[in-house]
Amino acid sequence: MLVAAAVCPHPPLIAPELAGAAAPELDGLREACVSALRSLAEAAPDVLIAVGAAEEIAEPVAYGPDAAGSLAPWGADVRTGAGTPVLPLSLTVGRLLADLAGAGPVAGYQAVPSGASPQQCLRAGAELAGRAGRVGLLVMGDGSAKLTVKSPGYHDPRAEAYDEALARALGGADARALAALDAAEAAELWVAGRAAFQVLAGAAGEARPRGELLYHDAPYGVGYLVARWSLG
Repeated sequence: MLVAAAVCPHPPLIAPELAGAAAPELDGLREACVSALRSLAEAAPDVLIAVGAAEEIAEPVAYGPDAAGSLAPWGADVRTGAGTPVLPLSLTVGRLLADLAGAGPVAGYQAVPSGASPQQCLRAGAELAGRAGRVGLLVMGDGSAKLTVKSPGYHDPRAEAYDEALARALGGADARALAALDAAEAAELWVAGRAAFQVLAGAAGEARPRGELLYHDAPYGVGYLVARWSLG
């Protein structure tokens, strides 16, 4: 049963080593992520699982608690975990944030294909929620990358309203709204977190969690949202 969740974005620049002199620009984002993760740890889940989407996979991939990741493809070999890096970007940043927050051991890392259907994501979430009596999820996902003309995907006039809807759903712990996200529209708007958000919706099921939005901004033209959910 899902008892708590933290939702965080996964920009590589959240690692100060990559951001360099610009690192202070994301201090507020880092602080919000740490706060969400500490709330997740305080819920005392039996297992804590990190969930993130990956473009490079066609089927879900589960990684063990010792899985490592690196941000080398994004400019600096910032590593988390020992051994050969295997985690996709979303889960690499998730592990970095969990370490930063001292959130306790992560029992596993679940990657879902970015193009997974809503039904696949909802089923995956329900399965994760059934892994223990008290399950906590760290859900890694960005909003739209088409919010401004300087965004990675340039500007799409639909993106701002979409991101606002995401903020309402995450802040209000509205699992139904997340479950109803259109996969095709999300792909058009470069919403990297759509699949992970729908895994969270599947994990919540028919429960009515309490939610709080801790951060919502687009400092680099990409929607970054931080939220915490509690069912305890």
